[in-house]
Amino acid sequence: MGYTYKMRKKIIPVIIAIVLIILVIIIGLGEPILERYSYSDVRADLPSYFGVQEENEVAIILQDTIIEEQARLFDGTYYFDLDTVHKYFNERFYEDKQENLLLYTLPDDIITVRIGTNIVENKTGTQNRDYTAARYEEDKLYLAADFVKEYTNFSYEPFTDPGRMQIYTQWDDIKTAKVDKDTAVRLKGGIKSDILTDVLAGDKLIVLEQMETWAKVKTSDGFIGYIENKRLSGITAERPIPVTDYEEPVYKSQTRDHKISMGWHAIAGISGNDTLYEVTGNTKGLNVISPTWYLLNDNSGNFTSFASAQYVNTAHDMGLEVWALVENITYKDDLDMLQLLSATSNRAVLIENLITEALNYELDGINVDFEDIPADCGEHFIQFIRELSIPCREHKLVLSVDNYVPYNYNDYYNRREQGIVADYVVIMGYDEHYAGGGKAGSVASIDYVENGIANTIEQVPAEKVINAVPFYTRIWETEGATVTSQAVGMEMADEWVANHQLDRVWDEETCQNYCEYSSGGIRYQAWLEDAESLAVKFNIMENHQIGGVAFWRLGFEKAEIWDAVEEYLN
Repeated sequence: MGYTYKMRKKIIPVIIAIVLIILVIIIGLGEPILERYSYSDVRADLPSYFGVQEENEVAIILQDTIIEEQARLFDGTYYFDLDTVHKYFNERFYEDKQENLLLYTLPDDIITVRIGTNIVENKTGTQNRDYTAARYEEDKLYLAADFVKEYTNFSYEPFTDPGRMQIYTQWDDIKTAKVDKDTAVRLKGGIKSDILTDVLAGDKLIVLEQMETWAKVKTSDGFIGYIENKRLSGITAERPIPVTDYEEPVYKSQTRDHKISMGWHAIAGISGNDTLYEVTGNTKGLNVISPTWYLLNDNSGNFTSFASAQYVNTAHDMGLEVWALVENITYKDDLDMLQLLSATSNRAVLIENLITEALNYELDGINVDFEDIPADCGEHFIQFIRELSIPCREHKLVLSVDNYVPYNYNDYYNRREQGIVADYVVIMGYDEHYAGGGKAGSVASIDYVENGIANTIEQVPAEKVINAVPFYTRIWETEGATVTSQAVGMEMADEWVANHQLDRVWDEETCQNYCEYSSGGIRYQAWLEDAESLAVKFNIMENHQIGGVAFWRLGFEKAEIWDAVEEYLN
């Protein structure tokens, strides 16, 4: 027994030592294991997450995305810069830097803000807002969010620490879920990811995406991050309540209930009005005539006028509407379209002059043909069309706007907006190859015409689209690298073909009759516009169910053309 006691006395310290060693090993191994499976309590840098550094910067959560652009907080009011407003909310807000104005054009009124004030003017008088509606900060124009909201369908809710605002412009169905247990929304999926914000049991989250163990969610105050699926329950589809305090303005159109058949009547002086009977003598189906009466001649809104009351009365007696044309071509060397159109007072003078003429001469419409305006003038051009549309609508004057076919260099003419505020958008479906272009070719090949129509009706209602066809042909002369041409009417083109005893060969690619010959080292070519080529164009136009046809220009056609026109119209 004494031996047993002595042995036990010796063994116990050994056992204790072994246990201690085991405990040390377990602790040593357990720390990494515990670290691996424990939740991080590190909190994310929220200003960096939202991209805000300055005190007045406000992050924008648009729908379910934190966008690059930011709002600003000035004097307790939230503001967007004009570019952000145009990009995400409403492109109709217009800045006049020369006259320090912000304009917004409605179907029957122009809202005017004196930048830097709370003064807002409309046709009924002057109103004061509780905030500065528009202001410059570091040469950038900012618009108050509440003012933008008066004319735009969106909702916003601001939050602080850090500054951010949740904005909705659409109210599509969403998925929501409830939080089962107090937890955290993390920057990324994973327990080691930094914490964005804490959520409590019972909180509702928007579920943006579900993965195997984590879900991408958005909180009610604009945090977009990740939460474990096991913390969510009751996932269901919901339809958010949309904004109901805004009504989209209606721009009533004065489109006709029949196809338009409009001929441009080129008039270079008062005496040109006497040729009305001459240029319409052989026509069939013509229902609109557009005399080229108004020639812009300065940068203040004035123009030369060849208008004639007798002409209008005669045209009306013939059953023709008169849509007088205003153009910037004749005196283009004396004009600065940017200077003319970028000043609100200049546009107002031009519009008043046009409307006065229209009413004095009892016109039925105005056709705007402003060609080759520079890209930096695009926003001012479309503002002019918006503003001109108001008195046209009031006085029941049809407003039509002429456009080139190609989009690659004149998309700033903004056909989509034209299609809303104007009555007709006219495609000048010719000049595919033109004088000075350096290359011989068709004036209006079938693909060129169809692409012009197809591209336009993607942006403009088909019933508002008029496709203009050429009554002329270009006879091309190519000598080495030098290419020249002359535009001739159909009769003169026929004479050229007959005088040189040429054969007409139908070209399937352009859908036109083609002729050519060479003499003295010069190659002569012509893609002829005639009844056959126009019939194919009319067929394309009918397929697209557009609003009608226009002709450049009356007097260049052969009488037989009008049979094809009449067939198209009927």
